[in-house]
Amino acid sequence: MMAKPQLVLDIAGVLVNNLSSLFWKELGTGSGVTFQVLKEQFNEIRKGLWTGNLKEEQFWIWLIDRYPGINKDRARDILIGTLEPLPSVQFLEQWSRIADIHLLSNHCREWIEPVLSKLEGDIKSVTISNQVGICKPDIRIYELVERYFECKDRILYIDDQEKNLKPAMSLGWNILIADDQNNWIKEVEPLLRADM
Repeated sequence: MMAKPQLVLDIAGVLVNNLSSLFWKELGTGSGVTFQVLKEQFNEIRKGLWTGNLKEEQFWIWLIDRYPGINKDRARDILIGTLEPLPSVQFLEQWSRIADIHLLSNHCREWIEPVLSKLEGDIKSVTISNQVGICKPDIRIYELVERYFECKDRILYIDDQEKNLKPAMSLGWNILIADDQNNWIKEVEPLLRADM
């Protein structure tokens, strides 16, 4: 019997929404700072958080030191509550019948754990950047995921950011960009069934 193809999915922007503007707006309301300023300052520390150099608890300390009006527990609840599943989640069980599914994400595992716990039955492996100390588009994180593959000749990788697709292509993976309208979903099965 031929080995299943390998389907590698990003999480934020593919299975759940990215950190939403609702989260940043709520933080802004509690701190008196604009949505844009909060997002820009988060971008300054994002890589540290995604690589685990800045632990989740340190992120909240950093945020509250800058904006004492923010309530950590409320902000964390809002953040986790705004990570809502996207339409693709309902296809995971179906896709898992024809492919081994692997998740590869730049994220803080502590924030997406509630989502992951609902998906684990259909997933073969999960690689989260803050757990392995490397974030996309560093090719080493893609190579870590390859350790879980049963075969390496039929791989489809889906991400919502083009810069994250390039390293996958250099490893010979097939790629698909996840568009905001979720049109990519209807392309998955034909690509998995094709002789990539």
